[in-house]
Amino acid sequence: MQHLGPFLAVQLCLAFGMAGLLWPDKFMPLFHVLMFPWAATYRGVRANSIAAIALSFLLFLMLIARF
Repeated sequence: MQHLGPFLAVQLCLAFGMAGLLWPDKFMPLFHVLMFPWAATYRGVRANSIAAIALSFLLFLMLIARF
């Protein structure tokens, strides 16, 4: 039960990364709010989605290394 938090973080990063790659149009309003001073672009959404997938992979490797 104590490993539930890191597993949930891995799943959330992977889910948001994949959703950002598959449906960038639906994530544009969120990025307009999050990146207020800068304009949100498809390139930025794609870059953040790839970074989220990479983060989920690194978190997964960290969990595997603990066991």
